[in-house]
Amino acid sequence: MSAPLEFALDTFGDVTVDDTGSTVPYAQVIRNVVEQAVLADSLGVDAFGIGEHHREDFAVTAPEIVLAAIASRTERIRLGTAVTVLSSDDPVRVFERFATLDAVSRGRAEIILGRGSFTESFPLFGYDLAQYNELFEEKLDLLAHLLDEGPVTWQGNLRAGLTDQHVFPKTESGRIRTWIGVGGSPESVVRAAAYQMPLMLAIIGGRPERFAPYVDLYHRALAQMEADRLPVGVHSPGHLAETDAQAREQLWPHYRKMIDRIGRERGWPPTNRARFEADADEGSLYVGSPETVAKKIAATVRTLGVSRFELKYSAGTLPHDQLMTSIALYGEQVVPRVRELLTT
Repeated sequence: MSAPLEFALDTFGDVTVDDTGSTVPYAQVIRNVVEQAVLADSLGVDAFGIGEHHREDFAVTAPEIVLAAIASRTERIRLGTAVTVLSSDDPVRVFERFATLDAVSRGRAEIILGRGSFTESFPLFGYDLAQYNELFEEKLDLLAHLLDEGPVTWQGNLRAGLTDQHVFPKTESGRIRTWIGVGGSPESVVRAAAYQMPLMLAIIGGRPERFAPYVDLYHRALAQMEADRLPVGVHSPGHLAETDAQAREQLWPHYRKMIDRIGRERGWPPTNRARFEADADEGSLYVGSPETVAKKIAATVRTLGVSRFELKYSAGTLPHDQLMTSIALYGEQVVPRVRELLTT
């Protein structure tokens, strides 16, 4: 591994249900996310990520504000996004918001940049989906310049240029740690290497080992550019309970509802229990007892040589109390067990 192994937890602020099956209000979901992060910090989890979405099934549209609230109640956990949808945002404002978060958190802010898996933000903020690729590429280039924290002179096609412009506030460390999230495109992997940013692989289906060529491509690209070796992370969904059967029974109805809702939008066929079980057994769904999940994470870390594992612990309407139990088991049992497995 290229760096000490880090363990993270991610959430999209999914709108959940309570014990009676009633939908929890957005405001309470957001407050619950803060409580989940506070628990993760108390257990020694290394990082906590919050996704950005602009649709009715997710409560968080402004992750940086929620992360700032978390910063005020935590001491050590790194605070980032999963992901920041850069294509429909302004790079200057992204830098300013995260530099501010870095200040209030005493240097714990980080960014994971991505195109996003949903497109609602494009019409919402007045962007043309026909420029999907160009928007991301151009804005990434500008943000890369801004991260150096010096005067920026830059010119693009879709945004006004900058001439010897400073952006504030400056950070105490001189740079915000920034990853690029990739779903499986070789071009995106090479782009991350070109900008010399750590790579975060979103592995949400299939066997993790199928991503090994992307990890190899990333390291080869860095070597050809004579750049230092950089971290690679994995973001994958999962859920923990005391036993494998309990974890699967808790997750399945919420997971099915979430996947089928998205599937109807994208033309996928309905999911089924057999496919769910297959992903839990052999794929990239880390669901089960602490021992089962720890062994699966350790296998992924060994196979891909990653230096961070991020468990996307929220899943559709899965209730807050079950999410808290999952977080507790991850921090108290899974993390130390994975470290033990990797040293034997």
